[in-house]
Amino acid sequence: MSVTDGALIPLVDEGLGNSSYLVDLGGGRALAVDATRDLRAVRKAAGERGLKVAFAADTHLHADFLSGAVQLASESGATVLASAAGHRAFPHAALNDGDEVDLGGLTLRALATAGHTDEHLSFLLLDGASELGVFTGGSLIVGSAARTDLLGADRAEELARAQYRSLQRLLTLPDATPVWPTHGAGSFCSAPPGAERTSTIGAEKQSNALLACADEAAFVAALLAGLGSYPAYFARLGEVNRRGPDVLARDPALAALSVTEVRDQLSSGARLVDVRPVAEFAAGHIPGAISIALREQFATWLGWLLPVDAPLVFVLGAGQDPAEVAWQAAKIGYKRIAGQLSGGMPTWRAEGGAQERIALITAADLGHRPVLDVRQHSEYSAGHVPGAVHIELGDLPSRTHATSDGAVVMCGHGERAMTAASVLARAGASRLAVLDGGPDQWSAATGRDLAVDR
Repeated sequence: MSVTDGALIPLVDEGLGNSSYLVDLGGGRALAVDATRDLRAVRKAAGERGLKVAFAADTHLHADFLSGAVQLASESGATVLASAAGHRAFPHAALNDGDEVDLGGLTLRALATAGHTDEHLSFLLLDGASELGVFTGGSLIVGSAARTDLLGADRAEELARAQYRSLQRLLTLPDATPVWPTHGAGSFCSAPPGAERTSTIGAEKQSNALLACADEAAFVAALLAGLGSYPAYFARLGEVNRRGPDVLARDPALAALSVTEVRDQLSSGARLVDVRPVAEFAAGHIPGAISIALREQFATWLGWLLPVDAPLVFVLGAGQDPAEVAWQAAKIGYKRIAGQLSGGMPTWRAEGGAQERIALITAADLGHRPVLDVRQHSEYSAGHVPGAVHIELGDLPSRTHATSDGAVVMCGHGERAMTAASVLARAGASRLAVLDGGPDQWSAATGRDLAVDR
């Protein structure tokens, strides 16, 4: 078996920036590695190949999504493979360093590779004595190594040192060994940008900047210096995955709610999330709604900004898939889904519902209005409108007081900016506008250079 012969199928979640893997073990059996609770891609890939998932391996206690391993155990009788050090509270084969699992011809060997988490395992897939590849989870990733601060900033350095030692161990594998990480570009687990999702040990030796560090101290300094913010929901999912996510009796869905039922939900403390495109939200939305456009990054911002203990009501636009919204919410642990406004905004307007608007403007219309830039710190530092106030979107709910009425909110394209504007409007800010575009559009429209943090 090799990476290219179809026996290994990478399944990429572009929104979370992660890869799961399905391995054809022969005889109609498969191994799933780091599968998410949204098992649609796993089911599709397995079904197309006539496979049943016999083993579900998790490299670590995931913080960015609910594991699908417990669901696979329920649905197909899969044996869950995971670290003994994770103390998971559900039936599983608890593996220690060096333990091997007979997959029925192939062998999976557990390699303790702490760093991203304490109990992290990498899984070396073997055909006899031949290394077919290594599932590295959040240890060695393409061009980097995953972050080490998810268990608290006070442990980041300690775990970075463990990460260094884990990577040195992985580098003893033959250079030709394929590397199959879980975290990739788009993940908040410190993956750098880039299109490549897999690599080899030899390629990482040549191109991974962290591996070029002179020693452990230099590695730790470089890794810690690259850590940015991460979604708030990461703090709770590791423990949910340790206990074991609830088994879903059916695929998640959105119930249809009448205007009256939506009003009743909101008066009882439900939160309203409008998933329509930015322009539609700008043109008219229900007061108090938070705009999170349904796109690849939807789950990230839902989990970062919305409380997990409040019922959620969604507003969809024409052609948007309710099942996609429901799955995105379910894979990051939202259980209290009240439903969706039946008929969307046309029904709301027809029944006399109030609306609010947020202006969507071009860079040429910006004038001298105050600017709020809600991108990540690294994006802002690389180039921003001179004089712009910077507050990351994830920090904004606790800093709404720091923004002026009449501000123009901007990000890279407009989606995060509209989310931010909706958060501010819900907190009482007025006369807000959102820039349609980003810093490059502003620079092109004004002929002025962007400010850069040195």
